[in-house]
Amino acid sequence: MNWSNCPNIPPPPPPCFPVSSPQKSPGYRNLQYFLLILLLALAKAASAQPPPGSPLVYKLEIRDTIQPISAARLDRALQVARRDHAAALLVELDTPGGLLDSTRHMVGAILTSPVPVIVSIAPAGARAGSAGFFILESADIAAMAPGTNAGAAHPVLASGQVPDEIMKIKMENDAAAFLRSYSNLRGRNSTLAEEAVRNSKSFSADEARAQHLIDLTAASETQLLTALDGKSVTRPDKSSLTLHLAYARILTIEPTVRERLLSLLADPNLALILLVAGALLVYLEFNTPGTIVPGALGTVLVLLGVFSLNLLPIRHTAILLLIAAAVLIILEVKFASHGALAIAGITCLVFGTLTLVDAPIPEMAVNPWLAVALALAFGSITVVLLRLALRAKRNKSLIGPAALVGSPAIAIEDISALPIGHILVQGEIWQATSAVPLPAQSKLKVTGHQGDTLAVELLTPDP
Repeated sequence: MNWSNCPNIPPPPPPCFPVSSPQKSPGYRNLQYFLLILLLALAKAASAQPPPGSPLVYKLEIRDTIQPISAARLDRALQVARRDHAAALLVELDTPGGLLDSTRHMVGAILTSPVPVIVSIAPAGARAGSAGFFILESADIAAMAPGTNAGAAHPVLASGQVPDEIMKIKMENDAAAFLRSYSNLRGRNSTLAEEAVRNSKSFSADEARAQHLIDLTAASETQLLTALDGKSVTRPDKSSLTLHLAYARILTIEPTVRERLLSLLADPNLALILLVAGALLVYLEFNTPGTIVPGALGTVLVLLGVFSLNLLPIRHTAILLLIAAAVLIILEVKFASHGALAIAGITCLVFGTLTLVDAPIPEMAVNPWLAVALALAFGSITVVLLRLALRAKRNKSLIGPAALVGSPAIAIEDISALPIGHILVQGEIWQATSAVPLPAQSKLKVTGHQGDTLAVELLTPDP
């Protein structure tokens, strides 16, 4: 029907069909959220990965005193960086200082390295004291993180030693000339750097940057490498090298098991404990031969202690004190000195252990409390054990009839009726003879023996 021909009749309303949108279940929404988070994480990880063909930078962390193990780790890191054609070696340093010989070796390795070396004092709170300052100034790029400090590089002798005036001047001049010899090559403020040697001056990161002791400050290794991208550095041979470090791959060179073990053994306190414990175990083996385990373990500990001390600077006068202590303790056992020799020996032992390591910084010295405690304990135990051993050696070991001489006995039978009778002594029945007749049940005393026959006499009661 055509409703347009009937204007007075309104058209019927259009049919109404309910249209409902499908309801999404909570599990479907969670799946969408999970996929969204996963895509974002993958995108972030992809953006964090360096692009293919990005430069390689090796990273070495030194957070200990400067000693032969530190120098060996740096040598290995430089070899790895050179072998793999790395763009640079980043040395992250945090050290109180260390040995001058190891420092000179590390500085020489950095100066002659074909791979550019970046030394950064990081993270915040780190320091490059004493030897660390020399290493920092030798780098192609010297950097510090905010909140770090460097300096205080005055040369010192072992802790507690005061050099005479001439020796002090010689040490200062030598160290200052050593620092000037390469800080000038790096274009740094050698005059101010020398103040760290002569006057033990220290610098914060901002002070070092403002006075041209370092090249830049950076809060992180990523910020450091980004800032260095495109920078030209002058090598010790006067050649110029442009660094390309943008989006660099950073690979950390972890210490090997051998280096971890040697770093642990380079602790003077551990070396002293190993020596003392090993010496006591070896003495125990000599005192009770055949036990094997104490002797074998003690030998291993003594050898480890000696090897550990070989990694450290040892004072020869301390070795003489330890030898003197051993001689005095042995003399105390041999002669009755009423403890005077033992006290002198233990005193030498204390001073010998306290001054054993010729430490240029406190971190490399023997802990005084540990040294005194170990020396007193070891000296006292040794004196007591030696006395017991000597006393046991002097006392004759008696067995059989000889061990019964002087023991009380009881006559089992009338010894006067027989030339040889039987007695009870220490719970055992023995044959006995007497010069005079002795009645049964009489109390006797063993006065000697002839073979297995005991000689007895009447026991006279004490008045």
